[in-house]
Formats: sequence, structure tokens, C-alpha cells
Amino acid sequence: MKLLQLYAAMKSDLQAIEDQMVLTVTSDLPILSETSLHLLKAGGKRIRPISVLLSGKFGTYSIETLKKVAVPLELIHMASLVHDDVIDDAETRRGQLTVKSKWDNRIAMYTGDYIYAKALIVISDLDNPRIHQILAGAMVQMCIGEMEQIRDFFNVEQSVRNYLRRIRRKTALLIAISCQLGAMATDAPARTSNALYRFGYNLGMAFQISDDLLDLCGTEKAIGKPPGNDLRQGNITLPVLYALQEDSLREQLLKEIDTIRDNEGSANSTVAVKLVRSSRGIKTAEEMADRYITKALKALEGLPDIPAKRNLADIARFVAKRSY
Repeated sequence: MKLLQLYAAMKSDLQAIEDQMVLTVTSDLPILSETSLHLLKAGGKRIRPISVLLSGKFGTYSIETLKKVAVPLELIHMASLVHDDVIDDAETRRGQLTVKSKWDNRIAMYTGDYIYAKALIVISDLDNPRIHQILAGAMVQMCIGEMEQIRDFFNVEQSVRNYLRRIRRKTALLIAISCQLGAMATDAPARTSNALYRFGYNLGMAFQISDDLLDLCGTEKAIGKPPGNDLRQGNITLPVLYALQEDSLREQLLKEIDTIRDNEGSANSTVAVKLVRSSRGIKTAEEMADRYITKALKALEGLPDIPAKRNLADIARFVAKRSY
């Protein structure tokens, strides 16, 4: 089943999650409702909610129960994006002005805090302490990942291992627990929820590497922001790290990165992007993403042969080939 067909087939339950997110973040304070709904209305791939729903099919499926998992996880993701845009001084996301750009940094930070808090209120309806412990642990790791990224801005000497540890915390864990908690909330066997965690983790790693590749190789129309945005912010991603390993490119690429750093606020990453595109870094990063997809598919092998298993595999294949 193609991804669009999958979303269409699950339209009713996905819409229930969208409706609940709107209801959850709507406030009596008009500006808070407006800012909270701003990014929500811009859409998104909703990888986390659909992962929750599909994983819930391995247990006793209940949309009312799964909403209490899917809504908080997507809201936590959205809140992190609102904060990210302040840290990165980003003007656009998903083709729309960011909250910090349309309002200001202070409004954006409190909007993110508000969305985090509302997410926790929703999941508190689930009477399972282990679910709360897993979610809290993932949120802690997300914060550590964000701090690591700030620490490593323009750090061209960082290792590939540092990069992988960072994206594990920033991205992969939230997708991993989307799968795990969807299964746990519907009382799927522990063996199943553990396998789904491994699937989601490897999917999340591939997803972030793919995202970093798109930032360099995608078009502004497709990705909703100018290519090379990560470099302008000082975020040295996997393709760049690999490109820096090429002796023929390293010196020139280092000079371009230094120029970007020294011209903060008016940096142009065009030349640096061209250099990375011409390197083997793109292909090497693509190969690593493919290895994570292979691991994700492997994690599904021991699961019951139900349609949801095939649907999760379809999502993994989409991530491997995505262009937006």
C-alpha cells in the first residue's frame, strides 16, 4: 500500500487525532490559541501518530486509548520545533512563517512550554506508570540532544558517532516510543512492543539522516525552507562530516564553513552546499540511512502477519525514498 493510500485508509482515526490536538491546545487566551495552532495548521507527515495507531493494532485497538498516546507525542514534537526555531533563528518551517518570526522569541518560547504542558495533561489519563516513565525519559534525552547540537554548532571536528548519538536523542527516540507506547497502551505483548521500539528507533535514525540530506539536496518548494539551512545555523550534519573527510574538498569546505560562521545573520551557504553535493558524502549518508531502514524492516520480521505490519514496512520504504 502506498503511503497516501495508507493515510486515506486511516483517515477517520487520523482526523480524530487532529481534532483532539486542536481541542487540546485551544486556550481562553486568544494569542495562545493562535500561536499554538499556527504550526499545527501547517500540517506535517504525522509519522508519530500513524506509528502509534499502527502499533496499537498489535493489541486491543481503541482509538480513544490511542489518542491519549498519539496526541501527546505529536504535540511534544511540535513544541520542540517551536523551541528549535528560536534557537536556530529560523524564519520559515513547512513553507510558513515560524512562531518566533510571526510573533517574537518570548511568545514562541512560552508557546512551546504551553504545548509541552498540554501534552502531559492528555497522557496523564492513562493509568500506566511505565508509559509515563518512558515518555519522561525520552523528553530528557531530547533536551540533552538539543544541548549537544548547540554545543557542536560549527564543530567540524566532531565524530560521526557524536552525530548519531545526537540524532538518536533528538529524533529517533520519540519515533521509537511512538511505536512502543502504541503497543503498550493496547496491551500488546512485551515482546511485540520491544520489537516495535526497535523498528521505530531505526526508522527514526533513517528519518533524520534523510531530513539532513534533504536540507542539502532538496528544493525550497519541496522542503519548505531554503536548502543549506542547517549549515547556515552551524549544524554540521552527516553528509557534511563525510564530505570533510575528502582531502580534495576539506580545505575549501572548511573555508566556506568559517565564512558562514563569521557572517552570522547574513551567511550564504550556496558554495558549501555545492561542495557537499559534489562529494561522496551524499551517497555515503544515503547508504547509512538505507542500513537503518534494513534494520527497521528486520525488527518487524517476528511480529504477527497482520496488515499493520505491512503498513509499517511501507512507511519505512517511504522514508528511504522520500523527497519532502
